[in-house]
Amino acid sequence: MDKLPLTSKDILAEKIARIREEFPEVFSEGKIDFERLKMALGEFVDNGRERYGLSWAGKSEAIRNIQTPSVGTLLPVPEESVNFDTSENLIIEGDNLEVLKLFQKSYHGKIKMIYIDPPYNTGNEFIYPDNFREGLEDYLRYSGQVDGDGIKLTTNTETDGRFHSKWLSMMYPRLFLAKNLLRDDGLIFVSIDDHEAHNLRQIMNEIFGEEHFIANIAWEKRYTRSNNAKLFYSLKDTILVYRRSSVVETLREERNEKSDSIYSNPDNDPRGPWTSSSYVNPATKEERPNLVYPITNPFTGEVVEHETHAWKYERAEHERHAQENRLWWGKNGDAKYPRLKNFLSESDGGLVPIDLWKYEDSGTTDEGGAELKALFGTSVFDNPKPTKLVKRMLKLATRPNEGDIVLDFFAGSGTTGQAVLDLNQEDGGNRRFILVQLPEKTGEEDFQKVSDITKARIKRWIDKSKEDNRLFESSGFKFFRLASSNFKIWNADAKAQGADALVQRLRLFIENILPERTQQDLLFEIVLKSGLPLTAPIDQLEVRGHAVFSVGEGILFICLADSITEDTLHGMVSLRPRNIICLDAAFHGNDNLKTNTKLLMESHGIEFHTV
Repeated sequence: MDKLPLTSKDILAEKIARIREEFPEVFSEGKIDFERLKMALGEFVDNGRERYGLSWAGKSEAIRNIQTPSVGTLLPVPEESVNFDTSENLIIEGDNLEVLKLFQKSYHGKIKMIYIDPPYNTGNEFIYPDNFREGLEDYLRYSGQVDGDGIKLTTNTETDGRFHSKWLSMMYPRLFLAKNLLRDDGLIFVSIDDHEAHNLRQIMNEIFGEEHFIANIAWEKRYTRSNNAKLFYSLKDTILVYRRSSVVETLREERNEKSDSIYSNPDNDPRGPWTSSSYVNPATKEERPNLVYPITNPFTGEVVEHETHAWKYERAEHERHAQENRLWWGKNGDAKYPRLKNFLSESDGGLVPIDLWKYEDSGTTDEGGAELKALFGTSVFDNPKPTKLVKRMLKLATRPNEGDIVLDFFAGSGTTGQAVLDLNQEDGGNRRFILVQLPEKTGEEDFQKVSDITKARIKRWIDKSKEDNRLFESSGFKFFRLASSNFKIWNADAKAQGADALVQRLRLFIENILPERTQQDLLFEIVLKSGLPLTAPIDQLEVRGHAVFSVGEGILFICLADSITEDTLHGMVSLRPRNIICLDAAFHGNDNLKTNTKLLMESHGIEFHTV
């Protein structure tokens, strides 16, 4: 009987399987023979000792961290949610590395846009320390879900010796896993300051590919200078933008009054307002001799050539421009060289984005703080990003009515969630958000964890929208909390001390479900680890006397009954789902029923698992 895997996707095993499929000849006794692999790859192997790239102390361990599957789950918390049954937005409390691992099946290639504002490496407390080596177990101690001393946060000072390495080891696996979640036409935006901007660019080049770098945006985060700095005072942050693949070929920003104000019509052209661009090529005459020819000024009859440079257009295209009255020689025809008229009516509906985002169009950190204060009445979070900044990204990367999913796994105060809701409200869109935030301690009484602020912000935005009669259907969120699996998972590395201890361990696994977990907890873990999203529609059916959950409009049937009958199994098969999952304990050791069930499912093309 095939058991449903209770770990997240094994990324290493998947990569090895792909290599085996493409290069079966490089395997010897189940292992990869690197000499054979080098031969198979030929000239694409770099055998040199000195190579370009970024390395740091701990990089190998960071890569191994990617390869270690998670055995956690996400517990639903309806009482801390808003519209749990209907909302397709998610807020998740937990370590984002574990959550990203758990998402590898369900959300692989489904995220349209990622925006993260990770911890800046400024020498303060490092919230995601590199001693999270045991993954989930360390997190459970940190969050108080299991007994232990907890994880002590230390100051990551520049005198540490691994100041940059710790930060890079934290970021690398998270960015690697995040890339897997992006759609082929997806974009990722990452905010950073000058401490790690250069290193972040390096690791993103490695993970996403240099060819998928799009922009290094300078965001003007404040507009007043201070004399507190000794050398330079920073008015900007950096936002790195990468695409998932070359499917993204063009990006456009929406037009607005400010952008359209550059158009005018001084010559009353019947085609309407226009702006002009230079007719002179940056290349010299020697560099582009095919673009060197005389041009006649129709007003003065003077024949002109540029003194040092070529024209931008070939002669035939120039003659078309002249015939169509697209050349502007100044109001009185006295310009030295022509300019090309570009008409507003012929624009493609958008503007090419620029890599300098001024505060007028993208907001400031002061505005971000004011937005929080408007909801909470006080400052509850330091230096939050303004929603205007995130909405500018959303307008570039998403479309209003395509159900695009936006992920922020360093959610902080929840700016991204509010920005999605705000923009949906403005344009009638149905974008959805996923916010992930560590339950970092705040030391405050009202909001003891940062994740409490994240959740409360979205709740308060919804309440305010109700008061203003501006609430819409996509409001709300499902709240989940990272925890250990609902099922007892055998630890093969743990050695029992003697035969009696081993027997005792085996007895604990006779009943493999943790006693404090609910049926709903089990249901969502099975949905997630079956590769379906947490927002997949779930309906409850009665099939020949047993409750059965139909997930994803009949894609998956889940029966959590303590005891299963042959009649119920036949009833589920008759409804033709693609997959059926039952509790292993429900067969009560009846191996004949298990075998017959497996054969029955196979004969109907249904994938069957137990948990």
